[in-house]
Amino acid sequence: MSAERLYTPQLLALTVELANWPAMENLPLHGESRSPTCGSTLALDIALDEVGCIRTCGLRVRACAVGQAAAAIFARHAKGRDLTCLTSTHDRIEGWLDGEAPIADWPDLYLLEKARDYPARHGAIMLPWKAAIAALSSAPAAS
Repeated sequence: MSAERLYTPQLLALTVELANWPAMENLPLHGESRSPTCGSTLALDIALDEVGCIRTCGLRVRACAVGQAAAAIFARHAKGRDLTCLTSTHDRIEGWLDGEAPIADWPDLYLLEKARDYPARHGAIMLPWKAAIAALSSAPAAS
């Protein structure tokens, strides 16, 4: 399998979207994740709304194009999601990557479908969900 097949124009276009979600260290919640297979990292800054859902987020991504694309897909659709949703989605994405489940219900995730054939990239795909779960797990309970 060639890199040309993996790095489609659609996937590469996602990487430039990260400029829309710059790091925001002034936000109250922070989560980090590192891929054990490739060493890619992602740090996520989050603010929640009054019911405990993501209101805004900022990202610091040091990853391959696949990890950057996953981060952009996450950020595009993170607003309004809570810890329960993110945990469930994380688990469904892992099942999909392992070939044990259909694609998870997260908008635009299909743009990463070609990366599913590259197990060394699976850790990079999971970075934003792992960082978000870490951040939201440290949040005080919504009132």
